[in-house]
Amino acid sequence: MSESVYLMEVIKELERNAHLVREEELQAAADLILASDRIFVAGAGRSGFAARGFSNRLMHLGRTVYFVSEPTTPSIGKGDLLWIASGSGQTGSMRVMAETAKGLGAALATVTIHPEGAIGQMADTVIRLPGGTPKSSLEDTCPSIQIMADAFEQMSWIVYDVLIHELMERTGVTEEEMFSRHANLE
Repeated sequence: MSESVYLMEVIKELERNAHLVREEELQAAADLILASDRIFVAGAGRSGFAARGFSNRLMHLGRTVYFVSEPTTPSIGKGDLLWIASGSGQTGSMRVMAETAKGLGAALATVTIHPEGAIGQMADTVIRLPGGTPKSSLEDTCPSIQIMADAFEQMSWIVYDVLIHELMERTGVTEEEMFSRHANLE
């Protein structure tokens, strides 16, 4: 049996990209999460799928969290955090959400390729991930052998899991406690 050459190249690419993620940005994001009363997570497309997984883990951690666009999502306000996943940093619907949340006194965090984009410019904290996306006129920040924004989406999933690990350490929440909040109506 032989290994997949393409798979190994993707793994190497992710490792190279991991070296470009700044620890201070992760720490600032963790600080903001812990300082927030409630967390509202938003993202579209595949970035949104990864963000939805992040919101799930935040709930397991015991945080009050909502994924924006669900019918049970309440209104956002002061003391809350809007977390936006947007590779381009310019997604129209996400930009409108960011403007609304900031106008209502909520904090804003974003994970993006382009912190210089409209959403990053409004954000209280930004996690910049390397990658490229055909949805932006801004230049890709690293070469990729993968299609479209795969490198960004994969790295965002990994970064979300790393943030959860950091939050577990800071709060003392155990994996057993988290599992006690896992869905049981499956």
